Amino acid sequence: MPNRVHYQKKLDDLLACLPAAGVPSLLLHSCCGPCSSYVLEYLAPHFDIDLFYYNPNIIPEAEYQKRLDTQKQLLKAMPFARPVKLIEGGYEPERFLAAVRGLEDEPEGGRRCAVCFRLRLDETARTAKALGCAYFSTTLSVSPHKNADTLAEIAAQISRERGIEALPADFKKRGGYQRSIALAREYGLYRQNSCGCPYSGRTES
Repeated sequence: MPNRVHYQKKLDDLLACLPAAGVPSLLLHSCCGPCSSYVLEYLAPHFDIDLFYYNPNIIPEAEYQKRLDTQKQLLKAMPFARPVKLIEGGYEPERFLAAVRGLEDEPEGGRRCAVCFRLRLDETARTAKALGCAYFSTTLSVSPHKNADTLAEIAAQISRERGIEALPADFKKRGGYQRSIALAREYGLYRQNSCGCPYSGRTES
């Protein structure tokens, strides 16, 4: 069995090697306000962050808007080491539905989820490249329901395709998920019970 990659250690090593002068830019994809809370707290001292809210998997639109409003609520209320700007991606549920057509009955964490991850990460990397960011990443790995290995493999492939560095991460490590729960409570954030995909049967906290 191959050795697992320790993405937290890879991120530690990267942060330790960042130049003392100048702060690199990061486009950070956010799946939701609660998950982004800890990740922003953790990364803001090291990067100039634009937060990219692109989640075409969230259906219906009313739920999408509620989660977007929660993201804005967090950014308005929570202090960060550096200012964080929100970039709203388009709401494109038809793009998600087309991408996962034929995978509706896949088990949670299977091929449908991988396609969804790739859709969101590729749009993040494309946008990051257009903005001239040094790195792109996602908050998705903070969830215990999201496989960090799958996310990292997809991000690495997109990194090669798009020509922009993917930030290695497994944000659930070191109590990241628990910290996100505590911050959500502190700031009174709405916490959803699923990823938002209409085919997802898993309950998330």
